[in-house]
Amino acid sequence: MKKSTPDGGPVIVKKYANRRLYNTETSSYITLEHLAVMTREGRDFKVVDARTDEDITHNVLTQIIMEEESRGGQTMLPVSFLRQLISLYGDSMQAMVPGYLEASMDSFSRNQEKFKSAVEGAFAHSPFAEIAKRNMEMFEAATAAFKNAGVVPAAGTATAPSASKDDEIAALKSQLSALQAKVDKLA
Repeated sequence: MKKSTPDGGPVIVKKYANRRLYNTETSSYITLEHLAVMTREGRDFKVVDARTDEDITHNVLTQIIMEEESRGGQTMLPVSFLRQLISLYGDSMQAMVPGYLEASMDSFSRNQEKFKSAVEGAFAHSPFAEIAKRNMEMFEAATAAFKNAGVVPAAGTATAPSASKDDEIAALKSQLSALQAKVDKLA
């Protein structure tokens, strides 16, 4: 479920000719990374051209995807998928594709939640429940670390991403060592 503003509508973000984005909810300038975080948090927003008031949310979201795909590491959209998608533009089936993709992503999200619940439920009443719980916590911490990898801090913040990343890796190694010690004791 999308989270909206207290008045029930989406957060309005204005994009100016100088390509700056202005969040009207917080009265501050933001970056595409801020919009990506808002999306991951389930925040509903609408990006409008500051001069014409035209809704440009689609273009901005596409730009965020392109930036995510261009970052180093693993891409999410395989070349074969992109080729298939491009080939559907102008095709008689083009009108059906958005609904199909949206339904597919909704189904994927539901299945992801079911899988997580099933894994948690499977270990709830076993002698390995505590180990499984910690494994899930470590998995979630690792997932968060990967999601946050390469995040550029907002202007004026003094945090260094590499130091933070090193700290997270050290913490994960420590947790993994403690978990291994517990497994060794059980064996």
